[in-house]
Amino acid sequence: MSPTRKRQSRYDPASEDFRKEDFPFYWLARVHGQYMHNMERLLKKVDLDVPRWRVLWILNENGQSSISEISTHAIAKLSTITKIVYRMKDDGLVSTATSTEDARVTQVSITPLGLETIERMQGVTHGLFQRSFTGLTEAQIQRLNGMLETVFHNLENL
Repeated sequence: MSPTRKRQSRYDPASEDFRKEDFPFYWLARVHGQYMHNMERLLKKVDLDVPRWRVLWILNENGQSSISEISTHAIAKLSTITKIVYRMKDDGLVSTATSTEDARVTQVSITPLGLETIERMQGVTHGLFQRSFTGLTEAQIQRLNGMLETVFHNLENL
């Protein structure tokens, strides 16, 4: 076996040479788990959770979005996002309306209270984002994002 092939086999769970520490998904899972743990702890300080944080940020960036669009960007089931959106509506964070183009589509918009909530969220999570990328340059972060995007697209529609 060539040295390159042997080195690559450590990344493949089906290989005898596999090592979990060399498996990129091991690190992705650990990073995601640690990030979620920290986010949950921080958002609890402002009476929020990660799913609501995601919906608010998606709306903050995209403006009005359909529940389906939010589901896609939040990487969550449509039924789950629908429940979250309607709870957020009850809390005054978002408003909903039927699409003028397709009555089957519910459009979601952020309310003034939702915008205030984003400011509170930023206040408690800003340090986490700064700390997460300490020691990385802008170029390294862009490269990391590009590599993760490539892996994401490789996994789509399998």
